[in-house]
Amino acid sequence: MWSKINVFEDSKEHVKKYIFEKKDIAVESVLYKYPTYEERTVLCISTMCGCPMGCRFCGTGDYFVRNLSAEEIVGQAEYILDSQIDGVNPNSINKLQIMVMSMGEPALNKNLAKAFEILHEKYPKAALLISSSAPKVDYAWIRDLSIKIPTIGLQFSIHESTNEARDKLIPFKSKLNLAEIATEGELWHKATGRKPFFNYCAHKNNSSGEDVERLLNLFNPKVWEATVSVICERESHKEASNEYQRNLAVEFGSKLVAAGYNVRVFDPAGQDTIGGGCGQLWYVQDWMKENPEHAKPSVGCGLKKVHAPIINNQF
Repeated sequence: MWSKINVFEDSKEHVKKYIFEKKDIAVESVLYKYPTYEERTVLCISTMCGCPMGCRFCGTGDYFVRNLSAEEIVGQAEYILDSQIDGVNPNSINKLQIMVMSMGEPALNKNLAKAFEILHEKYPKAALLISSSAPKVDYAWIRDLSIKIPTIGLQFSIHESTNEARDKLIPFKSKLNLAEIATEGELWHKATGRKPFFNYCAHKNNSSGEDVERLLNLFNPKVWEATVSVICERESHKEASNEYQRNLAVEFGSKLVAAGYNVRVFDPAGQDTIGGGCGQLWYVQDWMKENPEHAKPSVGCGLKKVHAPIINNQF
């Protein structure tokens, strides 16, 4: 399927990044083990090459090439799980998570439905997890798929407590506002009986008690779970997250716990060395510069770049 596959490893952090290439696309996948593949394996795969959403926290937010086919989505997972996890049988892993949150907006690619059906049949114990920046689409197909496949989880990347702040991060015009995201999450919860997640990127300007109150007014803790993420940079030459950002995430997570949420604070491995965090698509950024005939400017092209919220592995 692939004409070229490159692997970058941070052995200390137990994380690998895979770059899959063919004539017109390059996509990234990230593989984590916690602390062994047998105990917990997390795989983050792509649904697009580039992305039309234009998110300012993503390294491919400036360009879009195309949706991946179901076979190309599945092909990332099959190559890694069937040959790259030290001979471990994927179906014997205690906790296996396959997440579509490496590159691309999964809610804009309905090929994901067929891909998840194939992955669920091949790896029935695996949690199949969707992370979306909430484009304005009909989410009924995701609800129907989530009913059909009981291992599917859903997360919306909100990152901010106001629509104004969120609009600066995600310039894509046709997206749900925070109240509409809350409604979609409630519909998914009612349909599946499972709790969706919202992902929040805590920084010095959105970590107050007022921010907690705004979230509580929108996202019912009886319906929603929360992930608070550490910030990293989308550029390979910049230093990634520091202790100050980690402390902010932990402190804000504590405020959400006090407000009644089940909260996970996430700080991923490999973000400083191989671009392990979602949005840190360093190698595909280089590929797009070298292949301008394939990369089409997105709504984000030319806009100011900002910090990248980490959204890997928060489920």
